[in-house]
Amino acid sequence: MQALLFSEYADEAAVLTVVLQQAGFQVRSIKDLNRAIELWPEQPAELVVISTTENEPSVMLHVEQIRAQTAVTIIVIAELLVEDRQVKLYEAGADMVILKPFSSRLLLAQIRAILRRTAGMPFFSLPTLTQGDVSLDPSSRTVIVGSEAPTHLTHLEFRLLYTLMTHVGQIIPTQNIVEHVWGYTGEGNRELVRGLVQRLRSKVEPDPRNPQYICTEPGVGYYFSRYQEV
Repeated sequence: MQALLFSEYADEAAVLTVVLQQAGFQVRSIKDLNRAIELWPEQPAELVVISTTENEPSVMLHVEQIRAQTAVTIIVIAELLVEDRQVKLYEAGADMVILKPFSSRLLLAQIRAILRRTAGMPFFSLPTLTQGDVSLDPSSRTVIVGSEAPTHLTHLEFRLLYTLMTHVGQIIPTQNIVEHVWGYTGEGNRELVRGLVQRLRSKVEPDPRNPQYICTEPGVGYYFSRYQEV
């Protein structure tokens, strides 16, 4: 497993690296979080740790950008955060907010605990799904449409397609999609879901502008249609 670590301070980064290694991670320490987010599809990780200060306004945006791409566990370590800021970080997609100064021993236990809760069912244990001429293989996280070659999906794309294909013809509200795909409850972020749907359609639909499989119910949500050409 790989962890992505962002910290402005070398001493702190060294301590966090040891903690993450004890938790079983290979650590990739970065200095440019914006660049890491851009490269996420090519260089993903199983855990993201962001150490910041109260005066860093971009951390909220960074958390939102990461969450828009992946369901990876996000831990934010910050100092002097008022309660309102902590709540907003959780709403933006953070899984855990830890205040400085922190205990390395306690942090290690917290990381292990949150990983146990978010582990979920491994993809390779899920059965292959086939609906019409669309086949989804969880073991390789690929989708085959008709006679086309297999197309690899990201974790979020897979979760979305798996959710839709296991509820064929059923309209799934946006807020339910957020819960199934991103793993947290609350009011669904329509832009977040819309962006993911567009990315998935570009891989599944013959013509993404005129979707045949991943269909929209305006104002409600999305559903999977077993489209067959006549």
